[in-house]
Amino acid sequence: MAQRITVDPVTRIEGHLRVDIEVDGGKVTKAWSSGQMYRGLENILKGRDPRDAWMFVQRICGVCTTVHALASVRSVENALGIQIPLNAQLIRNMVQTIHCLHDHIVHFYALSALDWVDVVSALNADPVATAKLADSLSDWPGNSPKRFAAVKEKVKALVASGQLGPFANAYWGHSAMKLPPEANLMAVSHYLEALDYQRKATQALAIIGGKNPHVQNLVVGGVTTNINPENQTAVTMERLYFIKQLVEEVSSFIKNVYMVDVTAVGALYADWLPYGAGVTNYLAAPDLFLDAAATKADLPGGTVFNGDLKTIKPMTAHADPYFKENVQESIAHAWYDGNWSKHPWESSTDPKFTDFQDEGKYTWLKAPRFQGKPMQVGPLAQMVVGYAQGHEATVKAVDSFLAGVSAVAKVKVGPEILHSTIGRHAARAVRAGMMADLCMKHWNLLVNNIATGDYEIYTPWSYPKGEQRGVGVHEAPRGLLSHWIIIEDGKIKNYQAVVPSTWNAGPRDAEGQLGPYEASLMGNPIADPEKPLEVLRTIHSFDPCIACAVHMLDPEGKEVVKVKAM
Repeated sequence: MAQRITVDPVTRIEGHLRVDIEVDGGKVTKAWSSGQMYRGLENILKGRDPRDAWMFVQRICGVCTTVHALASVRSVENALGIQIPLNAQLIRNMVQTIHCLHDHIVHFYALSALDWVDVVSALNADPVATAKLADSLSDWPGNSPKRFAAVKEKVKALVASGQLGPFANAYWGHSAMKLPPEANLMAVSHYLEALDYQRKATQALAIIGGKNPHVQNLVVGGVTTNINPENQTAVTMERLYFIKQLVEEVSSFIKNVYMVDVTAVGALYADWLPYGAGVTNYLAAPDLFLDAAATKADLPGGTVFNGDLKTIKPMTAHADPYFKENVQESIAHAWYDGNWSKHPWESSTDPKFTDFQDEGKYTWLKAPRFQGKPMQVGPLAQMVVGYAQGHEATVKAVDSFLAGVSAVAKVKVGPEILHSTIGRHAARAVRAGMMADLCMKHWNLLVNNIATGDYEIYTPWSYPKGEQRGVGVHEAPRGLLSHWIIIEDGKIKNYQAVVPSTWNAGPRDAEGQLGPYEASLMGNPIADPEKPLEVLRTIHSFDPCIACAVHMLDPEGKEVVKVKAM
């Protein structure tokens, strides 16, 4: 007999997500993904000056600290045909890459590693044996018996106090936890180190972006990052070299710790490789543009359908027509007025709440579709799309990672393992390593361009009369993000944000096609219905950011919170 399980809220994510499943015979047979807050920011933007939109939409989320700002200014620039200077493009690229380093580190260690790492089990580990294990995987200087012994004492003190802090309320001792005590102690030690290295990434982002979270250096037409090697109030070579130093330190942690830990988890949890594939239609956007016109990119974009690499269709430029013409959103199962499927430029955001209906409406998230099909977005999509195109950096990075997993697991694995829960973690780690290298590449491009005497950061422009339509597309840490704008006589007529977690966490559409979260849970094992750890493992592998997909509403119109600025 099927058993209904509701996980509400799903924690260790940004925002409020509810997941319902039915379990029969120890496996998931039905699934529903429900965003539990209303999105209303699009309506707030109507009638405003498009130049201000990026400041509003950046407040969609405090984790995605740069992405909505970048997509927003790109949407206005696309609508008005504005081409930004090369310096502005390269500075934006550095903002993007540094943010990714921070985001990917935080996702694995703070938001998802505890699904695989049994912290309490680390108390049974031998620090010397742990160091031997760690040394067999990398030569990271933090991997010493003394360090691991100190971490073990910290864990012991936390357990003895009965207050586990960030490690509280997890499923310690769950039968699905398979890592040996030494691997658990190693991972806990690296968790603590990750806190410092994500801080270094944040520091680098604040220097070039002016502030973090929510950067302050973007503007429609370029950036406000004033370049003047002789003026200490501007971006000097001294500041640029400090950014370089911080990024190099973070890069070392990613390549010698983060990527290695994910390799070990993937190999030691080889029994999880068949689970969590779900939707194997992949969508990614080209990004990290190398020219002012945004026609050449360092990150590949395109589509792959049904997991078949031969179906690859590339996208090569920003706002590629192939993308612009094929996106629609369905509200058949979402709490909005109507039952339509429309292109974002034609859609609206009119709330109409009912209740949770299994066969009706059950979420605030819309259901984006590409050519009528659900698509998975995120690092895995970008790795699959890049691998299918033979993108040199992607192929090299993915093959290297697969070789590492094969060595630890002692069995050869190929790209097919990427279509899984574990594969999403692998792809994110691989992408983090790529982004670290690309950050340094674009740092060098920026410094070399400044050396030619080019200090331009802004293209002047003005509003034309009439209506203009644009889209800003960006490959964010969680996947393809697009902001769609209609401008009329210099004011916003319509604005829609189609975000990664809407693509992935969205509900069924009018044809009954499951969204990627829902599809990925089908067939997953559930060892203990009272502790549905396996649900968290798969959902967390997407890195949910439901605050990006929905926003808070008090249905009664009452004041929720009052903040006084001092």
